[in-house]
Amino acid sequence: MNIPWNCMFISGGASGIGCCLARIGARGGARVAIFDLRIPAEVRAEFSELCGPERCSFHEVDVLQAQALAEAAELAREKLGPPSLAINSAGMQLAKPFLELSAEEFDRVINLNLIGSRNFAAAVLPRMQRGARLALVASLAGLVPSYCYSAYNASKFGVVGLAGALRMECLPHGVGVSVVCPPEVLTPMVEEELKTMHPVTRELKRVAGTLELESAGEEIMTGLVRGRFHVVPGFRARMVWRLNRWFPGLLELISNRVILKFGAAD
Repeated sequence: MNIPWNCMFISGGASGIGCCLARIGARGGARVAIFDLRIPAEVRAEFSELCGPERCSFHEVDVLQAQALAEAAELAREKLGPPSLAINSAGMQLAKPFLELSAEEFDRVINLNLIGSRNFAAAVLPRMQRGARLALVASLAGLVPSYCYSAYNASKFGVVGLAGALRMECLPHGVGVSVVCPPEVLTPMVEEELKTMHPVTRELKRVAGTLELESAGEEIMTGLVRGRFHVVPGFRARMVWRLNRWFPGLLELISNRVILKFGAAD
């Protein structure tokens, strides 16, 4: 894919959607900086081969550590130059009924997904120039409520709101902002979750569909190249999003029927 950015910073870039987007960027000729808690040797080797060792950098850092993340971003800038595309893909999900979630679990999801997004944006925006783009990876669950995802919904709705505020503040500086809202994507994290997924959750997710990782990555990157604010990959996911915007009562009716049918034993 032809991409207009020559330098990409990606948090959560060692696995899942983040790694997929980093790979697309590297194949498109971009210099790539990967930020993650742990970056396996095979990931380092892959990107060193794709980009060349002088055109990639690796930073093991926690997005919850704002100062450490800012310092890592500066090290990446010194080596690779200012980011023309910065993507926050670090995050987690925890699917449990609300009353089974401890306060600590709820906080952990909110902190990683929302506060981590804040920290990444604060780390990269001072290093971005006119024409650059910041993308925060949220979820379709940041646009449409989900079953057994109270903490995840709250965090991702927050990410969408954060991205909207940043879009307005960054506009005078010539920096674009996007929020990426994919449906279920077959990453290792999701594949593990499928083993214990609630039947209602599983049925509702079927409405929005499931995407293979590579196709999701290609659609996401296409949306970013086109400068969209909302990037929602997957035809069925876009239909659910639009249905929720235009006919929320109809989507609620569909959801209620699924919940009462498959959650009747709760």
